[in-house]
Amino acid sequence: MKKKYSATFKDKADWFAFTKNLGDVHDKDANFVEQNIKSTKLQKLDLHGCSLSKANKLVKKFILKSFEKGYKKLLIITGKGLRSKVHKNPYLSEQMNVLKYSVPDFIKNDEDLFNKINSISTASLSDGGEGAFYVFLGKKNL
Repeated sequence: MKKKYSATFKDKADWFAFTKNLGDVHDKDANFVEQNIKSTKLQKLDLHGCSLSKANKLVKKFILKSFEKGYKKLLIITGKGLRSKVHKNPYLSEQMNVLKYSVPDFIKNDEDLFNKINSISTASLSDGGEGAFYVFLGKKNL
C-alpha cells in the first residue's frame, strides 16, 4: 500500500502564487504551431511580365521579407519563355527565358541574400517545373 503524500502549507502557498500569475507563462504549443505553419506554407512570387531589373528588385524584397517573417520555403516563378512570339519579330531577342537563369544568378551573387539562403533548386512539376525554382531559407538569428 502506497503512502499518500500530503502537501505542506508552503507547497500549497507556492502553487496558489504560481497559478495566479499564469499570464507570465509562455505557451510553447502556440509558438510551435505558428512555426510549423511558416515552415510548411509555400510563399510564391510570380515574375511573369517583369523586366530583369524589376524582377531582381522584387526578388530581393520578397526574400528579405520572407526571411524576416520566418518562412522556410519560397517558390519563385520565372516562366520558361516558350510561348512568346519573338521569333516573328526580328527586333526582339529570342532568348526570352532570361529570368529563368538570371534571377538565380542574381540571388547567388547578392551577398545579403545569399547569407540567408540554404539552397536553391528547380521546382516540382506541380509548382511549375523548369519555369520555377525553390529557395530554402536558413534560420533567422535572434
